[in-house]
Amino acid sequence: MGDAKGFLKLARQSNQYRPVCERIKDFKEAAKIPQPEQSQEQASRCMDCSTPFCHSACPIGNYIPEWNDFMFRNNWKEAVELLESTNNFPEITGRLCPALCEFACVLGLNDDAVTIRENELAIAEFGFKSGLIKPKVIIKRTDKKIAIIGSGPAGLSCAAQLNRAGHKVIVFEKDKLPGGILRYGIPDFKLEKNIVDRRIEILKKEGIEFKTDTNAGIDYPAKKLLKDFDAVCLAGGSGEPRDIKIEGREAEGIHFAMEYLVQANKLVSKEPLTKDRIIDAKGKKVVVIGGGDTGADCVGTANRQGASCVTQIEVLSQPANCRTENQPWPTYPLLLKTTSSHEEGAERLWAILTKRFIQKQGRLTGISCVRVQFESVKGKACPVMKEVPGSEFEIEADLAIIAVGFLHPEHSKLLKDLDVELDERGNVKTDSFFMTSVKKVFSAGDMRRGQSLVVWAISEGRRAAYKIDKYLMGKSDLTLI
Repeated sequence: MGDAKGFLKLARQSNQYRPVCERIKDFKEAAKIPQPEQSQEQASRCMDCSTPFCHSACPIGNYIPEWNDFMFRNNWKEAVELLESTNNFPEITGRLCPALCEFACVLGLNDDAVTIRENELAIAEFGFKSGLIKPKVIIKRTDKKIAIIGSGPAGLSCAAQLNRAGHKVIVFEKDKLPGGILRYGIPDFKLEKNIVDRRIEILKKEGIEFKTDTNAGIDYPAKKLLKDFDAVCLAGGSGEPRDIKIEGREAEGIHFAMEYLVQANKLVSKEPLTKDRIIDAKGKKVVVIGGGDTGADCVGTANRQGASCVTQIEVLSQPANCRTENQPWPTYPLLLKTTSSHEEGAERLWAILTKRFIQKQGRLTGISCVRVQFESVKGKACPVMKEVPGSEFEIEADLAIIAVGFLHPEHSKLLKDLDVELDERGNVKTDSFFMTSVKKVFSAGDMRRGQSLVVWAISEGRRAAYKIDKYLMGKSDLTLI
């Protein structure tokens, strides 16, 4: 490594954010882009560990110590090339990934881990600014034609890899613009859409074709897909939200998180809405049900829309601030996560069970809740949730956002007409080659493995591309990860 004692000289300096009083007034990116000089200093903290566990923790196998070393030595070109060799969209993961790698960093055993995610973002943005990240010329083309259904991170990474293998790739997207959850599910204060557009333009110049406003299975029937293409990859994501089916659920003012976020993103980008009724948090008492990242995105969106107050409730107990004995290094621990959205203003309540939606004349006015605790029960592997007697209380609410996860992909006409087999959870079932029960039809991403992270979706797309290329050509020069 460039400086074997860098981690002894410098402390971790995490990414900086725009002031809350400033960023709360707009939807522009909340985080600041790391400066090259600062990133080079932070890269020097990457120690010369004999076994870099960060590699195994990263779903796409980023060469983290190597590109940290290149960046530290001011070899930005080599750093960009090495980063791009495993990651199709480092500018995306550098903003959205929960940095599984950092929790496996060897330095994290007795110090603060290396700022891997911020360093990755610094390399990516340097690459764009300096012209190092640009469309790649595809030297040799095959006669194979592949359809990718869905333009989220899994679909895009699969398309990018297969295009580089020389195949003709067409991506089908039911919405007006490509990007999937990156465009419609992630708020601009985390990922501005010009970042997505910048990457889409590169993919187009490399030869990938996008058919937007095209609902595969309806606008382009399943039979036609099978006839026109040598392979089809289903990468439509996990779009069926988990509901809370309790008394009062039918009241006006209760919405799913994605319904809310998609509409908010379209309003920011001035894209026409298909629904007449706008979900607006301005002046309202908002309750977000669900303590995950999607819930946090709803918190940040509601605050920017001018909510009078925001409360986020979670049925699980509050996580620990530091690793516990049952979450040892280098595993990914379930720790308390305070996002930039939480810092902007929200009350967070833990171990709260939603019992009933209170309504007046069909309109939501509050939520009836009870506190819960989790107790170990003999003969059961997991703790059992029990309501705390006498702990019932109510929260005033004009708007409730349900953000408790997703069940499985939408069981659309396309899946039904293709007659692909589903697993016990309702996801598309595949074999070890990512192929479904229907010949030449593959699947990748959340649609196949269930709701997960953006970095896992990219990994899924890359792995599926390798298998599809091998299926079509008998061998593949693409990387497996």
